[in-house]
Amino acid sequence: MTPPAVGFDFDMTLADTRPGIAATFRELTALTGTYVDEQAAIARLGPPLRTELAYWFPPEEIEQAVTTYRALYEKHAIEPTVLLPGARAALDAVRAQGWRVVVVTSKLGRLAELHLRHLGVTVDAVAGDLFAEGKATAVTAHGCAVYVGDHVADMVAARTADVPGVAVTTGPCSTEELSAAGARLVLGDLREFPAALPGLVRLAL
Repeated sequence: MTPPAVGFDFDMTLADTRPGIAATFRELTALTGTYVDEQAAIARLGPPLRTELAYWFPPEEIEQAVTTYRALYEKHAIEPTVLLPGARAALDAVRAQGWRVVVVTSKLGRLAELHLRHLGVTVDAVAGDLFAEGKATAVTAHGCAVYVGDHVADMVAARTADVPGVAVTTGPCSTEELSAAGARLVLGDLREFPAALPGLVRLAL
């Protein structure tokens, strides 16, 4: 019988991708001539790339901007990314529980996998290009009994999948926003996760 899993968002839950994403947006500005305020963009990480690009590009240029950005991303965004405090220990705690680890992210799955390889992190599955309710399908399909994220949309995903949502305040959303979105537990960061995991297991089962 397949053991349950804990699902994790990637950007600003497991990893600080802001430096690389900012660098990629700077390159996008240089290449396209369309200004993107990279500091504004990294302050609201979470929604899909097209949502952010819609602030800067006219509708008819967004798909080309997506293609250009993703081509630049591999060169500029992978190496600067680091794991957030407690991320590796949180994954180890899930493994010690005998559970699986699944990453469910709005980032393109292929790019998330590049990050994970660079960071030396092994997971059981990656589901990408999903947001809010869209993440719930992957959370359910991969047998996630808990979903962990930093954005209110991650709590929507957990609620839609009918699993406990655990929030961390390492992203753009406050404790109050995450609680209002349905988080069953709000942590400062993943350093608090291993101690909370036994209670989450009881809650999930």
